[in-house]
Amino acid sequence: MKPKTQPKLFGTDGIRAKAGEFPLDPVTVRVIGASLAQHLSERDNRTPRIVIGRDTRESGASIEEALTQGARAAGATVESAGVITTPGVAFLARWLATDAGVVISASHNPYEDNGIKIFTASGRKLDDATEREIEADIADGRLENLLVIDAASSEARVNELQELYLGYLRHDVARDVALHGLKMVVDGANGAASELAPRLFSDLGANVTAINNQPDGHNINLNCGSLHIEGLQRRVVEEGADLGVAFDGDADRALFVDATGKFVDGDATMWVLANYMNSRGLLDPPVIVSTVMTNLGLEIALRARGIRLVRTDVGDKYVLDELLRLQAVLGGEQSGHIIFPKISLAGDGMITAINVVRVVRNEEKSLGRLTEGFTRFPQVLLNVRVREKIPFEALPRVQEEAREIQRSMGDRGRLLLRYSGTEPLARVMIEGEDEAKVQAEASSLAALIKAEIGASEGT
Repeated sequence: MKPKTQPKLFGTDGIRAKAGEFPLDPVTVRVIGASLAQHLSERDNRTPRIVIGRDTRESGASIEEALTQGARAAGATVESAGVITTPGVAFLARWLATDAGVVISASHNPYEDNGIKIFTASGRKLDDATEREIEADIADGRLENLLVIDAASSEARVNELQELYLGYLRHDVARDVALHGLKMVVDGANGAASELAPRLFSDLGANVTAINNQPDGHNINLNCGSLHIEGLQRRVVEEGADLGVAFDGDADRALFVDATGKFVDGDATMWVLANYMNSRGLLDPPVIVSTVMTNLGLEIALRARGIRLVRTDVGDKYVLDELLRLQAVLGGEQSGHIIFPKISLAGDGMITAINVVRVVRNEEKSLGRLTEGFTRFPQVLLNVRVREKIPFEALPRVQEEAREIQRSMGDRGRLLLRYSGTEPLARVMIEGEDEAKVQAEASSLAALIKAEIGASEGT
């Protein structure tokens, strides 16, 4: 049921909800398509052109059909790229000089969920003002009765658009990468990269073993991909592979496993890439942008190499904004969402993987050796359920203890207090060299927060 007041539907990663329920019911999705087309038309005073793609969820095709119907009813031309990665749609939006690219995906969420992400022609996510206008149109209801127009797409054109993206990765991004003799395992998460990623790395000459590449509409992210790295770790060792890469459902993230089965997360990946780029004069300025969740060990290791780590709030949107502000060339998150703004303004797991295997080849070192020099500090993260989200600076006892903990750690430890954006939770995160001490300090601070503003049992 649609709310009577204007809802805030767009988060930092578009709209996400249960498929079939508001706002991903057919009527609302058609309104989203129509509203997007109308606002694009009003902005540029011409017929808007939209490219759309989806991941492998069973709900994806019907949501794409409804959105396409709405957009065409409002006068837009719409082309489908079929099942393709989120960054693949961002690339097509830019390459084809469209007015917008739309992705039907819920990224790393289970198959029951789905979502709508919208990119501008530059490959950046849609601006907040247009998102608010679309939300207003949904609340208003005036676009619900537009004439539905057939949403059929040409299969030949779908294949052409997918090949256009793969060709760009092969010939532009990986133009100097030859992987003959490299043995790798590719985990497609039964998602958007299931077919594309094995094709790409095979074309580049690698001996590829593909796993979790048989999507059935229900198994996306299910015990596989970047959220469940254990299967990839086992398979890399069993196959005697040089490395493994795991994508999430829409392949904007990539996480790695070295030849011994050791997990290489986004922090370690940025360490590998930063060292390589810095040694070749490509890290200009010598700055990496990441989030408040990035391990302190990375910051200290980078500092020893003359590289500064700048932190943002959690979310690739904030990382990208800071990268552009600083004119920096590398940033990302611990989750494996890495951004190379000179190549793409969208995080792209396959671009990340290309850049990592380039380093392995050019340095003539294993991925495991390349991660050396970065020592991860023990990190403890505790959640405290609260009755209200009072600013921490308004809690004198909490502030005093937090200051004392930070003072005792100096620059070899880090404390972060923040509230969850979606739940009534206070998050206490402490990093330091002594794991037992970190655990004790985090527990003490969490207990104090609970005493001050903790929710009672059962609430």
